[in-house]
Amino acid sequence: MTSLMSSPKELRFAWENAVCMHVSGAADEPPWQRMDDWGKIGAQSSRLMYLLLLTHDDEVDLITTTPEFSAECIQHVKESFRKGADEGHFHQENDTQCLTDLPLQEPGYSRRPATEELDQITTLSNGVRVATEALPGHFSGIGVYIDAGSRYENEYLRGCSHIMDRLAFKSTDNKTGDEMLEAIESLGGNIQCASSRESLMYQSATFNSAVPTTVALLAETIRNPKITEEEVEQQLETAAYEIGEIWSKPELILPELVHLAAFKDNTLGNPLLCPKERLSEIDRNTIQAYRETFYRPERMVVAFAGVQHDVAVKLAEQHFGDMPKSAPLLSQTGAETSLESESSESSSGSASFSTPASPPQKPSNLISRIPFFKNLSTSASKNASVQHTPYINPLELHQPSHYTGGFLALPPLPPPISPMMPALTHIHLAFEALPISSPDIYALATLQTLLGGGGSFSAGGPGKGMYSRLYTNVLNQHGWVESCMAFNHSYTDSGLFGISSSCSPSKAIHMLDVMCRELQNLTLETGFSSLSITEVNRAKNQLRSQLLMNLESRMVELEDLGRQVQVHGRKVGVREMCKKIEELTVKDLRRVAKQVVGGLTQNAGRGSGSPTVVLQEGQEEGVALRRLEWDDIQDRIARWKLGRR
Repeated sequence: MTSLMSSPKELRFAWENAVCMHVSGAADEPPWQRMDDWGKIGAQSSRLMYLLLLTHDDEVDLITTTPEFSAECIQHVKESFRKGADEGHFHQENDTQCLTDLPLQEPGYSRRPATEELDQITTLSNGVRVATEALPGHFSGIGVYIDAGSRYENEYLRGCSHIMDRLAFKSTDNKTGDEMLEAIESLGGNIQCASSRESLMYQSATFNSAVPTTVALLAETIRNPKITEEEVEQQLETAAYEIGEIWSKPELILPELVHLAAFKDNTLGNPLLCPKERLSEIDRNTIQAYRETFYRPERMVVAFAGVQHDVAVKLAEQHFGDMPKSAPLLSQTGAETSLESESSESSSGSASFSTPASPPQKPSNLISRIPFFKNLSTSASKNASVQHTPYINPLELHQPSHYTGGFLALPPLPPPISPMMPALTHIHLAFEALPISSPDIYALATLQTLLGGGGSFSAGGPGKGMYSRLYTNVLNQHGWVESCMAFNHSYTDSGLFGISSSCSPSKAIHMLDVMCRELQNLTLETGFSSLSITEVNRAKNQLRSQLLMNLESRMVELEDLGRQVQVHGRKVGVREMCKKIEELTVKDLRRVAKQVVGGLTQNAGRGSGSPTVVLQEGQEEGVALRRLEWDDIQDRIARWKLGRR
């Protein structure tokens, strides 16, 4: 199906061919007059038609890409499709289940006419937001999303987000730890808790009939946990082992260090992993202080995927409606909405924030205590301003993230024990990117898809980015490159965009030049290496395809709903996203590339525009290499006209 979902035009041709194969009729009849009997159309053709309709907002848009179909024809197709869907004529490919067999009356299942919106949001009297997206299926998704995470932590709460997700689903006021575990296993679904920089997420995918029980379990572990000293100690021990494992793998820890260097000593630069020295300082009282700060109704979104809205509101009211409404002390940050403060637009685009002049730069208080590394060198760029706020009042949560840029050099990796394993140098190059609320976020995501990349062994096959720039220009050209891929991290008020790579230690400086060249090529107006319409359209189609296929997962759909309501205050529909991707032009992508890699991004935190580089060099047996210095790296990046100094 991947190749069939490339573009509306390809979908149209594939669908037409399928219709001609499955629907009988006179040769001179228009296609739409032969579509009344939808039961004769195969599952693949019906799904292709559904995707074709899904990627267009109205008849006018569809006529633009299908000029041979009249407006009357398209309208008839839509009506027939909806009629066929409502009557359950479309079978799955194995013909073992049709839509009419779905448990329409099971608790939690929802179905609404196609003309209505599938998502709804209701705010309870205490500030809890209830969001639903009613899509059919055997499973429903339930999630509780809390505005918490490492970016909000001060020194006292540092590392608590990492420990909090491990304390989920332990003993409560009504259940022992074993009883809670038994109740979860009896559901037969998937239930989990995870923390990120800006959110704490409790999520579950379960049978429709188990929705009420699942909501009750989520509410119990969120609102009434015992959090005994013994449980805290157990999770601290587990976290210590986990931290050691992650720090031993450069591919896992280097993306974390990019954030620490890019947002030095503030917000998004706070460690996602609990620092090692904090493990001995966190106890039950610290966890309770974290809960009192963040577990407030106005900071919660209860999301349901595949549940009727009225049912979802009743369940949320039953289990979360009696939470006491907090005093309006907690402001939100970035593009998030506040219960009694300004809208997301005014907070994310506010120009009132000014960065105070910084004193002469000192080593980072936080980075100097990174576990397992004693000889860690760090330096922001020469003119970068750093906002030193090591102690923040836990209730002052409106501080914008301030991008500093900078450099982190980790101790060299020892030569591999096995001669079959190559010695590798790892380089991450990043620039401040756009917040998730920016209208240009779709152009940035398309640029990431266009760059693509991957590992030298796995990338490049059909469906694996064989036409991406980092494969054709880097992995396919330089045998000394082990991996090279683009990354894009978007947050409520800032982001990071760049390239990560691994190469032979002797080629590290050449690798940096190759990375800079590929980023600069995105900004070129003319020439062989400038952006072309063909590759931009290919990247747009790939991005839409990935979007649609990812949303087939109930858990992805659920998280997308919950986080969007947290960030935007509403659900941005898939049709709206696909339309914005389709409208992108080469000029749009070039403009956004110049803004990001040129260090010209203007977010609320007024970042420095300097590049961020994280480097861990490898050592080859019997070979002495000159260490790369920050001044040399800055000079080389500046020659490619990237970032600001």
